[in-house]
Amino acid sequence: MMRRMFNQIRSSVWVCGVVSVFFLVPSIAVAQSDGYRAPRTAEGTPDLNGIWQAINTAHWDIEPHGASQGTTRELGALNAMPGGLGVVEGDVIPYRSEALEQRNENFADRVARDPAIKCYLPGVPRATYMPYPFQIIQSTDHIMILHEFAGAVRTVYMEDHVPAPAPSWMGWSNGRWDGETLVIETEGFNGMTWFDRSGNFHSDGLRVVERISARSPETLNYDVTIEDPEIFTRAWTMHMPLYRRVEANAELMEFRCVEFVEDLMYGHLRKQPD
Repeated sequence: MMRRMFNQIRSSVWVCGVVSVFFLVPSIAVAQSDGYRAPRTAEGTPDLNGIWQAINTAHWDIEPHGASQGTTRELGALNAMPGGLGVVEGDVIPYRSEALEQRNENFADRVARDPAIKCYLPGVPRATYMPYPFQIIQSTDHIMILHEFAGAVRTVYMEDHVPAPAPSWMGWSNGRWDGETLVIETEGFNGMTWFDRSGNFHSDGLRVVERISARSPETLNYDVTIEDPEIFTRAWTMHMPLYRRVEANAELMEFRCVEFVEDLMYGHLRKQPD
């Protein structure tokens, strides 16, 4: 009896030790990457080329949230929202009171209001953390960011910075290097995109500042600051890692989602047979 208890205790201690090491490994990895310096392009700038993807729940809600039932009851667990710790610094978005009411209305009617459901371009920064990969392609005077969702494309102008010529879904992006960090300032939005599926939104006065740097050969740090005085009482920031798609055959697949929403948007116009 005593031997059995001893073996059980010894096994428990061993398991706890393994679990402790398991949770310690990410911390060690982060610590080891603090001084990481990315390889250089031919121009001498940090090489961020590659296919990347966020792995988190920001797509559903950028604030901390518990798991909840989805919007389509018939799909059961497959349509449920997974819980998440959030990516917003300080956890809470600093909405103005009237804007918070609008956000709550958006959430209540999110199936009808979420622009992404209709395959509209997702905007910035939402396109970065949707559950679809994106590709960074660098050149001397501009950087292309290609998104799988809806075939969205961003051009980041590294020279000859000019204001946005007209409002658009993805805005107008000017970039620069700050040491190891790519800094992208984007303005000129049309005010019609959301930050996530939970109704968090902005106006056409949105200004987004993204800071992207390599943390290791396979991970990027992504920090994004949001400014929109009409909607928020102050600027606020999100943080998340981005992961390289390392499959040998990794590539962006075609996801032209317009064809998937034609019936949703125009089905009521279909002529019924006589």
